[in-house]
Amino acid sequence: MSAVETATPDIVENGLLNGRVRLRQPAKGYRAGMDAALLAAATPVRPGERLFEAGCGAGGVLMQVAARCPQARLTGLERDPAMADLARSNAALNGFQDRLSVRTGDVAEGFRALDLAPFDWAVSNPPFFDDATALRAPAEGKRGAWMADNGLEAWTRFLLKAVREGGRIVMIHRADRLADILRLLGEKAGSFAVRPIHPFHDEPAKRVLVHAVKTGRAPLRLLPPLILHDRSGGKHTQEAEALLRGETSLEW
Repeated sequence: MSAVETATPDIVENGLLNGRVRLRQPAKGYRAGMDAALLAAATPVRPGERLFEAGCGAGGVLMQVAARCPQARLTGLERDPAMADLARSNAALNGFQDRLSVRTGDVAEGFRALDLAPFDWAVSNPPFFDDATALRAPAEGKRGAWMADNGLEAWTRFLLKAVREGGRIVMIHRADRLADILRLLGEKAGSFAVRPIHPFHDEPAKRVLVHAVKTGRAPLRLLPPLILHDRSGGKHTQEAEALLRGETSLEW
């Protein structure tokens, strides 16, 4: 992701998917990056299917899914009104406004509060922490993206409600929360597939992508890992670079 231009003193514009997507987001505070790119790459939405993202921010995931899956219909939920407005403007900026909408609301209020039919896909990159004593206070502008005020359980239950039976849930989260994710989603979902994401081939995974099917019953599959960086001096491995450019996807 590279800076393209500054839209306002407080907003920076970035180019994603090798320039196919323009994303305006705050110059300071949380900004979409690798996690958003991987989540988008892991949601191969078929034509006519509907996808919902919980906690969409400025739309980093939604814009990339819209570009990757040109016949999908997308809806996002964001509790920060300013970020929700920014996501709507990004949809218009990229010409996606006819098939991408953003609701302003809180995951804590539950999916039923939105009065929407369940979706084919429900995806999220939830805040990574739900214990304020477990880390230093996040920088100004990042608390909402880092701290899950109602805990990881609120996010998993929301996703389970947001997707139809047989629909698919995809999350990206810290690797050390994998057991919690499987336990919480396992209340109503199964057929899990887990892809570890390692910074280097010889270092432990720091992220996991988790795919589940609501009411699914197939055995859990542990997929080959994704290695983000090598030690040859390049910024990313060839596989990671191809994902960032939108040349490949992560299949389940």
